[in-house]
Amino acid sequence: MGTNFNFDKVKKGVVRAAVVLAVLSLVGTSVFIVDQTEDSVITRFGKYQKTVGPGLHFKLPWGIDRHYNVPTKIVQTEQFGFSSTGRTRSQTQENMARESTMLTGDLNIVDVEWIIQYRINDPRAWLFNVLGDVRVSTIRDVSQAVINALVGDRAILDVIGPERTAIEANAVTMMNAQLQEFGLGVSVISVQLQNIVPPPGVQAAFEDVNKAIQDMNRLINEGKEAYNSEIPKAAGEAEQMVQVARGYATERINRASGETARFNAVYEEYRKAPEVTKNRLYLETWESLFSEKEGTSLIDKDLENFLPIKQMEQGAVQ
Repeated sequence: MGTNFNFDKVKKGVVRAAVVLAVLSLVGTSVFIVDQTEDSVITRFGKYQKTVGPGLHFKLPWGIDRHYNVPTKIVQTEQFGFSSTGRTRSQTQENMARESTMLTGDLNIVDVEWIIQYRINDPRAWLFNVLGDVRVSTIRDVSQAVINALVGDRAILDVIGPERTAIEANAVTMMNAQLQEFGLGVSVISVQLQNIVPPPGVQAAFEDVNKAIQDMNRLINEGKEAYNSEIPKAAGEAEQMVQVARGYATERINRASGETARFNAVYEEYRKAPEVTKNRLYLETWESLFSEKEGTSLIDKDLENFLPIKQMEQGAVQ
Protein backbone atom coordinates (compact mmCIF):
# COMPACT_ATOMS: atom_id res chain seq x y z
CA MET A 1 0.00 0.00 0.00
CA GLY A 2 2.85 2.40 0.85
CA THR A 3 4.79 1.33 -2.25
CA ASN A 4 1.88 2.22 -4.56
CA PHE A 5 1.56 5.58 -2.88
CA ASN A 6 5.22 6.42 -3.46
CA PHE A 7 5.07 5.29 -7.06
CA ASP A 8 2.11 7.54 -7.81
CA LYS A 9 3.83 10.48 -6.19
CA VAL A 10 6.96 9.98 -8.24
CA LYS A 11 4.87 9.58 -11.36
CA LYS A 12 3.09 12.85 -10.72
CA GLY A 13 6.41 14.59 -10.10
CA VAL A 14 7.79 13.28 -13.36
CA VAL A 15 4.70 14.44 -15.20
CA ARG A 16 4.93 17.88 -13.61
CA ALA A 17 8.62 18.13 -14.52
CA ALA A 18 7.90 17.05 -18.07
CA VAL A 19 5.15 19.64 -18.37
CA VAL A 20 7.43 22.36 -16.97
CA LEU A 21 10.21 21.34 -19.33
CA ALA A 22 7.79 21.29 -22.26
CA VAL A 23 6.53 24.76 -21.39
CA LEU A 24 10.05 26.09 -20.98
CA SER A 25 11.09 24.49 -24.24
CA LEU A 26 8.01 25.88 -25.97
CA VAL A 27 8.67 29.37 -24.71
CA GLY A 28 12.42 29.17 -25.27
CA THR A 29 12.09 27.99 -28.85
CA SER A 30 9.17 30.15 -29.90
CA VAL A 31 10.16 33.56 -28.53
CA PHE A 32 13.16 35.57 -29.70
CA ILE A 33 14.38 39.16 -29.52
CA VAL A 34 15.85 41.20 -32.37
CA ASP A 35 18.24 43.99 -31.42
CA GLN A 36 17.82 47.57 -32.65
CA THR A 37 20.83 47.17 -34.96
CA GLU A 38 19.51 43.97 -36.55
CA ASP A 39 16.89 42.39 -38.77
CA SER A 40 15.97 38.75 -38.41
CA VAL A 41 15.31 36.21 -41.17
CA ILE A 42 12.84 33.42 -40.28
CA THR A 43 12.90 30.05 -42.03
CA ARG A 44 10.49 27.11 -41.75
CA PHE A 45 12.08 23.72 -42.29
CA GLY A 46 14.96 25.61 -43.93
CA LYS A 47 12.77 27.60 -46.35
CA TYR A 48 12.61 31.36 -46.15
CA GLN A 49 9.43 32.73 -44.56
CA LYS A 50 9.85 36.40 -43.74
CA THR A 51 12.13 39.13 -42.38
CA VAL A 52 11.24 40.95 -39.18
CA GLY A 53 12.66 44.07 -37.57
CA PRO A 54 13.75 44.90 -34.02
CA GLY A 55 11.59 43.82 -31.07
CA LEU A 56 10.05 40.73 -29.47
CA HIS A 57 8.81 38.10 -31.95
CA PHE A 58 7.27 34.63 -31.96
CA LYS A 59 7.83 31.61 -34.20
CA LEU A 60 6.95 27.96 -34.33
CA PRO A 61 8.90 26.08 -31.64
CA TRP A 62 11.24 23.11 -31.50
CA GLY A 63 13.20 23.90 -34.63
CA ILE A 64 10.26 24.14 -37.00
CA ASP A 65 11.02 27.81 -37.44
CA ARG A 66 14.53 29.19 -37.11
CA HIS A 67 15.65 32.79 -36.94
CA TYR A 68 18.93 34.38 -38.02
CA ASN A 69 19.73 37.86 -36.75
CA VAL A 70 21.68 39.96 -39.26
CA PRO A 71 23.37 43.28 -38.30
CA THR A 72 21.78 45.45 -41.00
CA LYS A 73 22.09 48.78 -39.15
CA ILE A 74 25.80 48.52 -38.40
CA VAL A 75 28.39 50.05 -40.73
CA GLN A 76 31.16 47.50 -41.14
CA THR A 77 34.73 48.26 -42.18
CA GLU A 78 37.41 46.44 -44.13
CA GLN A 79 41.02 47.61 -44.34
CA PHE A 80 43.40 46.98 -47.23
CA GLY A 81 47.17 47.29 -47.31
CA PHE A 82 47.40 47.83 -43.56
CA SER A 83 45.75 46.56 -40.40
CA SER A 84 44.73 48.11 -37.11
CA THR A 85 42.93 44.93 -35.97
CA GLY A 86 44.19 41.74 -34.45
CA ARG A 87 45.69 40.03 -37.46
CA THR A 88 48.73 37.88 -36.89
CA ARG A 89 52.17 39.00 -37.95
CA SER A 90 52.42 36.30 -40.64
CA GLN A 91 49.04 37.30 -42.13
CA THR A 92 50.14 40.92 -42.24
CA GLN A 93 53.41 40.16 -43.97
CA GLU A 94 51.81 37.84 -46.51
CA ASN A 95 48.71 39.82 -47.40
CA MET A 96 49.56 43.48 -46.95
CA ALA A 97 52.08 43.72 -49.78
CA ARG A 98 49.84 41.75 -52.15
CA GLU A 99 46.89 44.01 -51.47
CA SER A 100 48.66 47.35 -51.58
CA THR A 101 51.21 46.95 -54.39
CA MET A 102 49.70 48.07 -57.72
CA LEU A 103 50.80 49.02 -61.21
CA THR A 104 49.78 52.48 -62.45
CA GLY A 105 48.83 53.49 -65.96
CA ASP A 106 52.33 54.85 -66.68
CA LEU A 107 53.93 51.55 -65.59
CA ASN A 108 55.03 52.71 -62.14
CA ILE A 109 54.59 50.73 -58.95
CA VAL A 110 52.73 52.33 -56.06
CA ASP A 111 51.62 51.17 -52.63
CA VAL A 112 47.97 52.03 -51.92
CA GLU A 113 46.20 51.67 -48.59
CA TRP A 114 42.44 52.11 -48.35
CA ILE A 115 39.34 51.47 -46.26
CA ILE A 116 35.82 50.55 -47.32
CA GLN A 117 32.67 50.93 -45.25
CA TYR A 118 29.64 48.83 -46.12
CA ARG A 119 26.23 47.88 -44.72
CA ILE A 120 24.07 44.80 -45.22
CA ASN A 121 20.89 45.98 -46.98
CA ASP A 122 19.31 42.61 -47.84
CA PRO A 123 19.60 40.10 -44.99
CA ARG A 124 17.95 37.32 -47.02
CA ALA A 125 20.50 37.64 -49.83
CA TRP A 126 23.31 37.93 -47.30
CA LEU A 127 22.32 34.62 -45.68
CA PHE A 128 21.41 32.49 -48.69
CA ASN A 129 23.14 33.74 -51.84
CA VAL A 130 26.76 33.29 -50.74
CA LEU A 131 28.27 30.83 -48.30
CA GLY A 132 29.02 32.33 -44.94
CA ASP A 133 32.77 31.70 -44.97
CA VAL A 134 33.30 33.52 -48.30
CA ARG A 135 31.07 36.58 -47.87
CA VAL A 136 33.75 38.87 -46.47
CA SER A 137 36.43 37.46 -48.77
CA THR A 138 34.15 38.19 -51.76
CA ILE A 139 33.78 41.81 -50.63
CA ARG A 140 37.55 42.10 -50.25
CA ASP A 141 38.22 40.57 -53.66
CA VAL A 142 35.75 42.91 -55.37
CA SER A 143 37.23 45.93 -53.60
CA GLN A 144 40.79 44.99 -54.50
CA ALA A 145 39.91 44.37 -58.16
CA VAL A 146 38.14 47.75 -58.47
CA ILE A 147 40.95 49.75 -56.86
CA ASN A 148 43.53 47.96 -59.03
CA ALA A 149 41.54 48.85 -62.15
CA LEU A 150 41.14 52.52 -61.18
CA VAL A 151 44.80 52.93 -60.24
CA GLY A 152 45.86 51.13 -63.42
CA ASP A 153 44.00 53.69 -65.55
CA ARG A 154 45.92 56.67 -64.12
CA ALA A 155 49.47 57.98 -63.93
CA ILE A 156 51.24 57.73 -60.61
CA LEU A 157 51.27 61.51 -60.05
CA ASP A 158 47.50 61.61 -60.64
CA VAL A 159 46.94 58.76 -58.18
CA ILE A 160 49.05 60.47 -55.55
CA GLY A 161 47.61 63.92 -56.21
CA PRO A 162 44.49 65.27 -57.92
CA GLU A 163 42.70 62.00 -58.79
CA ARG A 164 42.22 60.69 -55.24
CA THR A 165 38.66 62.00 -54.94
CA ALA A 166 37.70 60.67 -58.37
CA ILE A 167 39.09 57.23 -57.51
CA GLU A 168 37.10 57.12 -54.27
CA ALA A 169 33.83 58.15 -55.94
CA ASN A 170 34.23 55.78 -58.89
CA ALA A 171 35.23 52.94 -56.56
CA VAL A 172 31.94 53.20 -54.63
CA THR A 173 29.92 53.03 -57.86
CA MET A 174 31.88 50.15 -59.37
CA MET A 175 31.94 48.08 -56.17
CA ASN A 176 28.20 48.41 -55.66
CA ALA A 177 27.53 47.40 -59.27
CA GLN A 178 29.70 44.28 -58.90
CA LEU A 179 28.29 43.30 -55.49
CA GLN A 180 24.74 43.76 -56.77
CA GLU A 181 25.53 41.47 -59.68
CA PHE A 182 26.75 38.84 -57.22
CA GLY A 183 23.57 39.28 -55.14
CA LEU A 184 25.53 39.59 -51.92
CA GLY A 185 22.99 41.87 -50.23
CA VAL A 186 25.45 44.60 -49.21
CA SER A 187 26.12 48.15 -50.35
CA VAL A 188 29.39 50.05 -50.07
CA ILE A 189 28.90 53.41 -48.35
CA SER A 190 32.33 54.95 -48.77
CA VAL A 191 35.87 54.29 -49.96
CA GLN A 192 38.68 56.21 -48.30
CA LEU A 193 42.20 56.16 -49.69
CA GLN A 194 44.82 56.32 -46.96
CA ASN A 195 48.56 56.35 -47.66
CA ILE A 196 49.60 56.32 -51.31
CA VAL A 197 53.37 56.13 -51.62
CA PRO A 198 55.86 55.10 -54.31
CA PRO A 199 58.32 52.25 -53.77
CA PRO A 200 61.07 52.94 -51.22
CA GLY A 201 63.81 53.28 -53.85
CA VAL A 202 62.26 56.35 -55.47
CA GLN A 203 60.31 57.74 -52.56
CA ALA A 204 62.68 60.67 -51.99
CA ALA A 205 62.34 61.79 -55.62
CA PHE A 206 58.56 61.58 -55.47
CA GLU A 207 58.53 63.60 -52.26
CA ASP A 208 60.45 66.32 -54.11
CA VAL A 209 57.90 66.14 -56.90
CA ASN A 210 55.03 66.43 -54.42
CA LYS A 211 56.69 69.41 -52.80
CA ALA A 212 57.07 71.06 -56.19
CA ILE A 213 53.39 70.38 -56.95
CA GLN A 214 52.38 71.91 -53.62
CA ASP A 215 54.53 74.99 -54.33
CA MET A 216 52.95 75.26 -57.77
CA ASN A 217 49.45 75.07 -56.32
CA ARG A 218 50.39 77.66 -53.68
CA LEU A 219 51.69 80.06 -56.32
CA ILE A 220 48.59 79.50 -58.43
CA ASN A 221 46.37 80.27 -55.45
CA GLU A 222 48.38 83.39 -54.66
CA GLY A 223 48.06 84.51 -58.28
CA LYS A 224 44.32 83.91 -58.21
CA GLU A 225 44.07 85.88 -54.98
CA ALA A 226 45.97 88.80 -56.49
CA TYR A 227 43.84 88.56 -59.62
CA ASN A 228 40.64 88.61 -57.60
CA SER A 229 41.80 91.66 -55.65
CA GLU A 230 43.12 93.73 -58.58
CA ILE A 231 40.67 92.96 -61.38
CA PRO A 232 37.55 94.27 -59.58
CA LYS A 233 39.47 97.44 -58.64
CA ALA A 234 40.59 97.96 -62.24
CA ALA A 235 37.11 97.19 -63.50
CA GLY A 236 35.67 99.82 -61.14
CA GLU A 237 38.16 102.43 -62.28
CA ALA A 238 37.46 101.60 -65.91
CA GLU A 239 33.72 101.90 -65.32
CA GLN A 240 34.26 105.25 -63.61
CA MET A 241 36.28 106.52 -66.58
CA VAL A 242 33.60 105.30 -68.97
CA GLN A 243 30.92 107.11 -66.99
CA VAL A 244 32.98 110.33 -66.95
CA ALA A 245 33.53 110.05 -70.69
CA ARG A 246 29.83 109.47 -71.27
CA GLY A 247 28.99 112.50 -69.14
CA TYR A 248 31.47 114.65 -71.06
CA ALA A 249 30.07 113.38 -74.38
CA THR A 250 26.54 114.17 -73.25
CA GLU A 251 27.59 117.65 -72.15
CA ARG A 252 29.32 118.38 -75.45
CA ILE A 253 26.38 117.06 -77.43
CA ASN A 254 23.93 119.18 -75.44
CA ARG A 255 26.12 122.27 -75.81
CA ALA A 256 26.51 121.71 -79.53
CA SER A 257 22.78 121.15 -79.88
CA GLY A 258 22.10 124.42 -78.02
CA GLU A 259 24.53 126.37 -80.15
CA THR A 260 23.06 124.85 -83.28
CA ALA A 261 19.56 125.79 -82.18
CA ARG A 262 20.72 129.34 -81.35
CA PHE A 263 22.44 129.70 -84.72
CA ASN A 264 19.37 128.43 -86.52
CA ALA A 265 17.21 130.89 -84.62
CA VAL A 266 19.53 133.80 -85.48
CA TYR A 267 19.67 132.66 -89.06
CA GLU A 268 15.89 132.60 -89.28
CA GLU A 269 15.74 136.14 -87.90
CA TYR A 270 18.48 137.21 -90.30
CA ARG A 271 16.51 135.88 -93.23
CA LYS A 272 13.48 137.88 -92.16
CA ALA A 273 15.35 141.19 -91.55
CA PRO A 274 19.04 141.11 -92.52
CA GLU A 275 19.86 144.75 -91.65
CA VAL A 276 18.19 144.64 -88.27
CA THR A 277 19.94 141.41 -87.44
CA LYS A 278 23.31 142.79 -88.51
CA ASN A 279 22.88 145.85 -86.30
CA ARG A 280 21.73 143.74 -83.38
CA LEU A 281 24.69 141.35 -83.71
CA TYR A 282 27.05 144.32 -84.02
CA LEU A 283 25.72 145.92 -80.89
CA GLU A 284 25.70 142.66 -78.96
CA THR A 285 29.31 142.05 -79.92
CA TRP A 286 30.41 145.48 -78.66
CA GLU A 287 28.38 145.03 -75.55
CA SER A 288 30.11 141.77 -74.79
CA LEU A 289 33.51 143.36 -75.37
CA PHE A 290 32.87 146.30 -73.04
CA SER A 291 31.33 144.13 -70.39
CA GLU A 292 34.51 142.04 -70.11
CA LYS A 293 37.04 144.92 -70.09
CA GLU A 294 37.51 147.77 -67.61
CA GLY A 295 38.92 151.25 -68.38
CA THR A 296 38.32 150.93 -72.10
CA SER A 297 38.79 154.11 -74.17
CA LEU A 298 37.28 154.78 -77.54
CA ILE A 299 39.36 156.45 -80.21
CA ASP A 300 38.67 157.18 -83.82
CA LYS A 301 40.43 155.39 -86.58
CA ASP A 302 42.55 158.45 -87.40
CA LEU A 303 43.82 158.73 -83.81
CA GLU A 304 42.77 162.38 -83.53
CA ASN A 305 40.23 162.59 -80.73
CA PHE A 306 41.03 160.55 -77.65
CA LEU A 307 44.63 159.62 -78.21
CA PRO A 308 46.14 162.57 -76.21
CA ILE A 309 43.86 161.83 -73.34
CA LYS A 310 44.89 158.21 -73.56
CA GLN A 311 48.54 159.18 -73.42
CA MET A 312 47.96 161.55 -70.51
CA GLU A 313 46.20 158.83 -68.59
CA GLN A 314 49.08 156.44 -69.24
CA GLY A 315 51.55 159.17 -68.12
CA ALA A 316 49.59 159.85 -64.97
CA VAL A 317 49.52 156.22 -64.17
CA GLN A 318 53.24 155.99 -64.62
